[in-house]
Amino acid sequence: MKTLFCLLAVSAFFLHPVPVHADLTIVYSVAIQPESQKGEKPAAGTNMTLKIKGDKVRVEASPEMTTIFDGTTGEVINLMNEQKMVVRISPEKMKAVTEMINKFSGNKSAPEKPKLTSTGHKEMVDGYETQQYTYEGPNFRAICWVAPGYPNGAAILAQLQSIKSDLWDAANTKMPDFRDFPGLPIRTRMIMGKDAEEKKPGKNSSDHATEIISTLTSVNQNPISDSEFVVPTDYKEPKLPDIFGGTTAAPSASPSP
Repeated sequence: MKTLFCLLAVSAFFLHPVPVHADLTIVYSVAIQPESQKGEKPAAGTNMTLKIKGDKVRVEASPEMTTIFDGTTGEVINLMNEQKMVVRISPEKMKAVTEMINKFSGNKSAPEKPKLTSTGHKEMVDGYETQQYTYEGPNFRAICWVAPGYPNGAAILAQLQSIKSDLWDAANTKMPDFRDFPGLPIRTRMIMGKDAEEKKPGKNSSDHATEIISTLTSVNQNPISDSEFVVPTDYKEPKLPDIFGGTTAAPSASPSP
């Protein structure tokens, strides 16, 4: 669950493709805690690393799991490192998951994308002047601190916007389009689990709510090895039941691309 929250914290960065060539490595400090503990000492942050090379992204949200997204094929690859197993999710399966989520959530049409709104508030964050923006959906609300003057921020933001992933659509995160941001977001505070109708009588606004704060801590454009985006040869791919019909047999080992 913690890994899922970490992935959701940066899910908004994987949008539509534009030509970008430089390699990019970004490290975030991600702190997760129940919102009911708001005001108490913040939970210790854990590092999450994004590595981008061309149209491929590697997300290291925890030592236990690594996610690789191939922007060319649309395939999502999950590496379970302790078990040395790999689970692949095809674009077709992602589409099916999205449709199932919409069906069971009662959505008859595509959900409206949250609108990014400026609060007009300015604040210093880690030595950079930031402008505050908000957005919210039925089960989450978020605040972003955008730093227009962050060094090389425009180029970094452009590259973060360059990757398209149906994974986040399937997760039903309904994030805003980061191409609308006037600068690089260096901190995001997200409250997940809030019901849009939490103010109704008898509704406890803190029930099951979780706060995620992700803060950018480092960026570099050093070359990244192609091997970072290849499934290790000793990882096994298990047979998984196909909930959309039948059982798909996977090869015993994952072939290299």
